[in-house]
Amino acid sequence: MAARGPYAKGKAKRAEILDVALEVIAREGYSGATVKQLADAVGLSQNGLLHYFGSKDALFTEILRHRDRPAAADVDSQNDDLSNITDRLLEAVELESSAPGLAQLALRLTGEATEPDHIAHDYFRERYDVIRSVLHDTIVTLRDEGKVSADVDPTVVAALVFAAWDGLRTQWMYDKTLDIRAHLTYLLRSLGIA
Repeated sequence: MAARGPYAKGKAKRAEILDVALEVIAREGYSGATVKQLADAVGLSQNGLLHYFGSKDALFTEILRHRDRPAAADVDSQNDDLSNITDRLLEAVELESSAPGLAQLALRLTGEATEPDHIAHDYFRERYDVIRSVLHDTIVTLRDEGKVSADVDPTVVAALVFAAWDGLRTQWMYDKTLDIRAHLTYLLRSLGIA
């Protein structure tokens, strides 16, 4: 049964805010997307906007979670077919590179959320866990199929691949000529994964 009444309206407004916020941050960058600008874009006051999320940090965490939903659904719907995980990983890199403002938001919150009591701490911990787990399972499958060397440690390689992605993303924020996709492709090939 579909939700009705104020709850449904609140849920719909929240989704609208997140959709608009993704557009504004992608266009204006993280620094250019103030709470006031986001509120104006959805016809609310700043307090009205924050009412839906509780705080600025919670708002920005939900924006990232909203950004990740399509990719998470894609991984969930294809979790029995890990053969194209490399392509999906590289597509995610391309998508992230197409919206530098969202990449900047993710990097800023990643650093701030290392504090265990930060509102985004659990989000990032879970995101890291899920991505490493998917990579781990892919490497195990490739190893079992004889496509990756038997001495490859899937746990270590999964962590290294994601660390490379994070590190390359940070470097790219300073030098947009850095080709994250090409570098990750090289790494994955070197590891025998691509």
